[in-house]
Amino acid sequence: MTQALIYDHVRTPRGKGRADGKLHEITPIQLATQALDAVRGRSSLDTALVDDVILGCVMPVGEQGCNIARVAALNADYAVTVPGQQLNRFCASGLEAVNLAAALVDAKQAQAVVAGGVESMSRVPIASDGGACYTDPAVNWKTWYIPQGIGADLIATQDGYGREDVDAFAVESQRRAAWSWAQGCFDRSIVPVKDVLGQVVLARDEHLRPGTGLADLAKLKPAFAEAGDRNGYDAVALYRYPRVESIQHVHTGGNSSGIVDGAAAVLVGNKAFGRRAGLKPRARIRGFASIGSEPAIMLTGPVPCTEKLLKRTRMSIEDIDLFEVNEAFAAVVMRFMRHFDIPHDRVNVNGGAIALGHPLGATGAMILGTVLDELERRDLGTALITLCAAAGMATATIIERI
Repeated sequence: MTQALIYDHVRTPRGKGRADGKLHEITPIQLATQALDAVRGRSSLDTALVDDVILGCVMPVGEQGCNIARVAALNADYAVTVPGQQLNRFCASGLEAVNLAAALVDAKQAQAVVAGGVESMSRVPIASDGGACYTDPAVNWKTWYIPQGIGADLIATQDGYGREDVDAFAVESQRRAAWSWAQGCFDRSIVPVKDVLGQVVLARDEHLRPGTGLADLAKLKPAFAEAGDRNGYDAVALYRYPRVESIQHVHTGGNSSGIVDGAAAVLVGNKAFGRRAGLKPRARIRGFASIGSEPAIMLTGPVPCTEKLLKRTRMSIEDIDLFEVNEAFAAVVMRFMRHFDIPHDRVNVNGGAIALGHPLGATGAMILGTVLDELERRDLGTALITLCAAAGMATATIIERI
């Protein structure tokens, strides 16, 4: 068990990641600034006690470049002595930022760190960085690159999940998210985003589609069938997995994670910091792990990463009360639940990224905070958070409520 404690967390609402989304007018630096300002303001935090700001950001180019963590800290009027760094473990970046903060605290190299993430997908779209994993044929050959959606369809094909199965999962994600908003489950941690005039532009998650039913989702066309056929990605996947006869394309925009904007921040520190700052810890970080997994299918890492983490912490799956498994695609979470034989009523109980959206660099920190709030609401003890990541990776963290 580490000595790292979680003192507080905040997140912005998730705005639709399009030009007509409510957060499109808000720059990434402002999203990050408002999250950092909120975590400071809620705790009356003397930022001179903070040793670092670490933010995940998956597309750290253009408006999200230039070490957005350090610049956002300065823009949020943190003490000039607080450095900053941005990191990129693809979709797991926000959680990896928290884990790195915990590692620094546990190694006695920091007393307090603000960690989290930011992504403005409406202003800096996916693949804006033009990396070799998308564009270099020689690299694609070595990594068996196929788009993540085709990897999700490959998982569904292997596991026998049909279109109605993944759509039913998505409907439940929408139902849970709508219920959670109605019950005020997110109220404690949401920071309304304001414009330059100080007026609130978004106070609730915008991607949510309450009332979505199976009939609605059935109207949607498979999102990745055309690319799989016309661009040859299905052929690559079948060459890598010769035991699969053909890929059944079942994932759509309705049962995959939503493209959104958002930011989150988590205050991590040791006991001495809490005493100096006059704060009480809400949870401890029991352990964390990251892992590489098969890069073609790309999305299967949460299972071996969870197994690695449970072994490291000497815990079993039965020791975990609640799970947050990022809903990159429905089949990802369904495979996780089937492998560990976990009932759905312990997984993503407030809905997930299918309903709420997935602001790449921020999601890991967001769902850690969501499940901490839910542990407190339900008077439970432990939670495991995990996300798959591009290029075949995954990250996982276990927290224990205090």
